[in-house]
Amino acid sequence: MWISVYAARHNRQPEFFCQLMEGIYNMKIWIARHGQTDLNYAKRMQGRTDAPLNKKGIAQAKRSRQNIGDVHFDAVYSSPLQRAKLTGSIIGNVDINEVIVDDRLIETDFGRYEKSKYYLMGLPMIGYWLFPKIFPVPATVESIDSMKERASSFLRELETHDYENVLVACHGGIMRALCGYLDDASDGLRWERAKNCEIRVYEYKDGKHRFVKSYSLEK
Repeated sequence: MWISVYAARHNRQPEFFCQLMEGIYNMKIWIARHGQTDLNYAKRMQGRTDAPLNKKGIAQAKRSRQNIGDVHFDAVYSSPLQRAKLTGSIIGNVDINEVIVDDRLIETDFGRYEKSKYYLMGLPMIGYWLFPKIFPVPATVESIDSMKERASSFLRELETHDYENVLVACHGGIMRALCGYLDDASDGLRWERAKNCEIRVYEYKDGKHRFVKSYSLEK
């Protein structure tokens, strides 16, 4: 009886709580990179510059929503930067005011390389961003350890919730640390570059993670 009452109060089906008590409930965590901005199009390091989505970026987010079907998200989290918030709102199918902003999801701080052309940054930064295990972090740039710490802090907290599906809208840099954590990678990283509006889906169950699938607009 109490399960039905509690379920109605929390907008859940009674079966959800039965599964939770039996230990078979699992959460799906959807990690999405934002859509295209003008800085992306110009192939410049974007970092913490608060650039908006351009027309193509908005269209990408709408196509991504179509790609995943009618999935309902119990919550949508986002970086504080507007390109991620709008992407989360569109893919998550929620009003932008319902998006939960978390500063730990902000893009990597590129320091003095902000807005630099990808291939005109100089060897120290190019080398570091391509091979972070080999090249040291350049001065003024956020370290890998910092990225991993805020990514793991966010996800450990997220895992304490009882969401069935949760969307996390973020950026190409911090996504490497978020996915590294969810891949249970030994170095805490998945350095494969995510495309604009690419979504990677993970399952969290019994304290373990499993990669489920990815959605990409580009072949």
